[in-house]
Amino acid sequence: MKRITAPFSKYISIAVFLLVWETVSRLKLVNPLFIPPVTKVLGKTWEMLMDGVLLKHMEISIFRAFLGFLIAMVIGIPLGFLLGGWFKRLQLALGPLLEFFSQTNPFILFHLIMLFLGIGEATKVSIIAWVCIWPIIFSTISGIQNTNPYLLKAARGFGLNRLSLFYKIVLPSAGPAIFVGLRLSAGYSFFMLIAAEMMGSSSGLGWLILNSQENYDILRIFASATVIALLGLGVDLLMGLAEKKIIRVGFEEFLNSEY
Repeated sequence: MKRITAPFSKYISIAVFLLVWETVSRLKLVNPLFIPPVTKVLGKTWEMLMDGVLLKHMEISIFRAFLGFLIAMVIGIPLGFLLGGWFKRLQLALGPLLEFFSQTNPFILFHLIMLFLGIGEATKVSIIAWVCIWPIIFSTISGIQNTNPYLLKAARGFGLNRLSLFYKIVLPSAGPAIFVGLRLSAGYSFFMLIAAEMMGSSSGLGWLILNSQENYDILRIFASATVIALLGLGVDLLMGLAEKKIIRVGFEEFLNSEY
């Protein structure tokens, strides 16, 4: 029985929260106009899915978030490798500059980017990529710098060249840290996406929430927020599965290869 119920035990708190939400709203302990029952929220969500409104905005938002995250990953991982200690002079030259840029407020930067690129897709994708890139860079740097020095010393003793040393020792060692940065960035992509769509957009889930607020459609606000939360959770679960597949299986097969 414990084996059967164990996978579901972590969802008990969610079930209790939803039950309390439904009860409090139904009994009018809070104003149901401002906090509608969860069943009505789910009903509204289903209605919006069926009429195609929600799916259209979901597709737009997911594309923007994915593109910004992909750009950040393509730039951030190689840059993290370069600054991880293998190129000392480059690290000393660019390290302080990256630290400065990473502390720049993205909401202020959004308006600066808008001055150059206008209100369009490029601006939204650029600000998402900007927010996502820093966890990837710094996690990659941390992973490389925390590689076990005894492993490096032993590998050099076996005659591995610099390239083989990187692929056989450094990359597998830094893999978990890189995925920590990727999972953080995937979450940040949705966070910044909603803000960007609220500040300058005519489509997407962020715009849908803002439009619902202006029209005082509380149910649509809660429905959109629920979908955003589920999308964020889904992305995190996918990243976790990818991490297990690549780190635990892919790297093990690579290390056992003859390369």
